[in-house]
Amino acid sequence: MKPVKLYYLMMLLIPFIAVSCNRSVLKNDYPSGSMEYPVRATTQRESSYDRDFINGNADNRLFDPGQTRMIADMKGPGRINHIWFTASGNERGFPRSAVIRIYWDGSDQPAVEVPLGDFFASGHGMQVNVNSSRIATSSFGRAYNSYWTLPFRKSARITITNESETESIGLYWYVEWEKRGIPSDVPYFYAQYRQENPAVPGRDYLIADIRGKGHYVGTVLSVRASHPGWFGEGDDRFYIDGDTTPTLHGTGTEDYFNDAWAFRVVNRPNYGVSIWEGMNAGSRITAYRWHVTDPVFFEDSLKFAIEHKGNLFYDDFSLADGYTDRRPDFYSSVAFWYQQGKPKKFPVFPSVKERMPKYELIQVDEIQAEKLPKNVQINEDPSYTNKKGLQLIPDHEGETLTMPFEVKEGGNYNVFIRLWPRGDAGIYDILLDNQKMEVARDLYEEHHFMTDIRLGQMQRFTKGQHKIEAVYRGVSHPGSPGCLFVDAIVLEPLPNLEKKTK
Repeated sequence: MKPVKLYYLMMLLIPFIAVSCNRSVLKNDYPSGSMEYPVRATTQRESSYDRDFINGNADNRLFDPGQTRMIADMKGPGRINHIWFTASGNERGFPRSAVIRIYWDGSDQPAVEVPLGDFFASGHGMQVNVNSSRIATSSFGRAYNSYWTLPFRKSARITITNESETESIGLYWYVEWEKRGIPSDVPYFYAQYRQENPAVPGRDYLIADIRGKGHYVGTVLSVRASHPGWFGEGDDRFYIDGDTTPTLHGTGTEDYFNDAWAFRVVNRPNYGVSIWEGMNAGSRITAYRWHVTDPVFFEDSLKFAIEHKGNLFYDDFSLADGYTDRRPDFYSSVAFWYQQGKPKKFPVFPSVKERMPKYELIQVDEIQAEKLPKNVQINEDPSYTNKKGLQLIPDHEGETLTMPFEVKEGGNYNVFIRLWPRGDAGIYDILLDNQKMEVARDLYEEHHFMTDIRLGQMQRFTKGQHKIEAVYRGVSHPGSPGCLFVDAIVLEPLPNLEKKTK
């Protein structure tokens, strides 16, 4: 073919080549699911907003003692992407008294059944900040956020129950979800709470016992130590698809939670320790581990357990055993996983009394008004446990508020003073039976709530009278009157240490 004819032939083909190229460009092969080009769905929200919002702003809901409320009732198919709560309550440890339950596709068996605080990686009924990829809390642990993805096909229901016998709680919430098609092989999300108080000697603590096909995605473990010393020598053990020896075998409790050489407070995207009070009797710890990049897959079944082994001490504080499962620690946990089909039936959910350690709460306002010292008055406010507390308005450094209390039975105790840090509070030394437990503790906080301050470590009390003193040391913020607001004294009994036989 001559060059001229080839040129004209190419000119004739250019429009067709262009059309072909344009068709390739127009083809929808952009990576869907990205932030700028998400897979399309219908955005939905369930929230506690005031239905009479034109005339009011009552966006929270009150949950009376024993009351259950439906906070979201969604018709599928769809997917929950985010859950947010903020909660308030006067009862000590109320985040463990409140329970979140989630139900899929009309089932009367919950797929999620967990104390509210524990679901959000804060055990023991405590409120602390958490910063992770799946759970985040802020505002001193009062703003709860879950970023777990929760698919459903027909319907989804979320309820909150206030299992307190005496106190109401208030709740605001958002449930962010979307209507969208859900493929038939997409598994459902599950979360289950377990506990042993105390952990059973000779048996690993069971975190999950699952039947079906799925993948394990997260753990929250909380421990209240019964003895001084390190509790976490226990290995984590996953038994996959009926294996009788561990399919996955770890090297220690802190190792499973991706820390090392014991614990300390740390927050990382997929692991962390939200609560750490040290290696002392009565100390509390909560750790979390999300298997986001390393899910544990199972085809038929999964058992996940962890040893509860550590130091055991005699009553003279000498070491009885450095590696034993005889420590009577209080273990509790949440297991998170996805699985297809219906799960194995959950065990009976522990009652609220079983979920909290025993304690005695001594109301300081029960001191008679005529016995109140100078500059101390009864302060009435719904934030106090019984709506009343003591307020000291000091007029000089060194002014002291003395609070006597009675120990009805001698033994080992955790001791807390329940205070209200506020924007008009001051700096105080706090003494227990003339021993300084807190030196220059600054109680100034904006928008805070009643807080337990533990006084030292395990206390050995004789039966009879004891006292707590708060000594005014000044203010950290000019203009503050330096007040002290006291709600109660709390005594938590602890197990006796072993006695030497020789």
